[in-house]
Amino acid sequence: MEQSSWASAPQTIAALTVTGILVVGQMYIVIPLFAPMSKSFGAAPASMTWLATIFGFAYAGGFLLAGPLADRYGSRPVIVLGLLATSVTTAAVATAPNLGVGCALRALQGFTAASFAPAAFAYVAEHLAPNRRSLALTCITSGYLAAAVLVQVAAQGLNALAGWRSAFLVFAPALVVAALAAKLVLRPRREVPQAEVGSIFTAFAAMPRLLARPRLLGLYGATMTVLGGFVAVYTGISLAGPAGIVGHPAALLALRASALPAMIAVPAFAPLLARLSTRTRLVLGLAAAAAAALVASLLGSAIAALAAVLLVLVAGVAIAAPALVEAISQAAADARGSAVALYAFSMFIGASLGPQLAGDLTGSGFTRILQLVVGIFAVGALLAACSVRRDTATKA
Repeated sequence: MEQSSWASAPQTIAALTVTGILVVGQMYIVIPLFAPMSKSFGAAPASMTWLATIFGFAYAGGFLLAGPLADRYGSRPVIVLGLLATSVTTAAVATAPNLGVGCALRALQGFTAASFAPAAFAYVAEHLAPNRRSLALTCITSGYLAAAVLVQVAAQGLNALAGWRSAFLVFAPALVVAALAAKLVLRPRREVPQAEVGSIFTAFAAMPRLLARPRLLGLYGATMTVLGGFVAVYTGISLAGPAGIVGHPAALLALRASALPAMIAVPAFAPLLARLSTRTRLVLGLAAAAAAALVASLLGSAIAALAAVLLVLVAGVAIAAPALVEAISQAAADARGSAVALYAFSMFIGASLGPQLAGDLTGSGFTRILQLVVGIFAVGALLAACSVRRDTATKA
């Protein structure tokens, strides 16, 4: 492709990052709302973790459809129509009268929200110049992580102002605005001979072939650990964190917000990080997250120290996530949309299991949850080290 035909990197990165925060944030929006929702539904607080888990499983399942659809029809229509559908399902969650209906509506919300991530990654691979892709992927994936903080903070504030239902009613129109912005900023797919497009069934058929590749299988396993450990930590903080945090909204808000500098710093240092091989960034990120979780497990009730260690953990996750996308895209250039869909599927299967793992260990305390997270990240680092070739590097 001619250099002049590449899409504008600043506009694309800004649109996809902000939209990603809105969409992926719906996974985490319920975490600060567990207490008010449990009172409204008349259910135990620990059972509220199902609202995150059900969303995550539906979200992950939807990726398996969204990736092939992006391969077949192009990224922009999948993103725009998916955002409009998600605005409807997000508003619908606000009408839930009980936990059962809430879970059903959250499943619908997760399924429609799944249209965004695989299509966004495929758009970057197709429309941005190669030397801009690493920065774009870092910003977008950092936005996904920032969503865990920003949307939780917003939901906590909206709940204080107008109740938990208001959080969904505010984000629904925001998603409509994001759809309009995507329609304006993103380009339609470039003209491709019909013979090269293939059918939707061809795109689906690529998935079993991808899963038959041992290196890709290892990368998908590592992918599950990234958000699995990340979400388990933040769920554990809400349910079983130090005494100075649990039951203290202001302290919870401050702790969640304390991770934002890491999510800003990692994209800022993306050009420097890109000099490292994909393998190095991936293993380094997951190893740093494991080490941070280990230190956190030894801190007891020292909240300020916990905030500092969480900063390192989040930075590690923010480094590892885009490196995984790059490694998977490089290993499956013949079916990139389907490969990235499986990446997103694996990522949010991990994110779905995280709340349940934390919920099951709530009675054992926050330290035990953190010890589990150490193991999760360590396994991810080992899988990554074994699955990416030593000479795999990102070329500027």
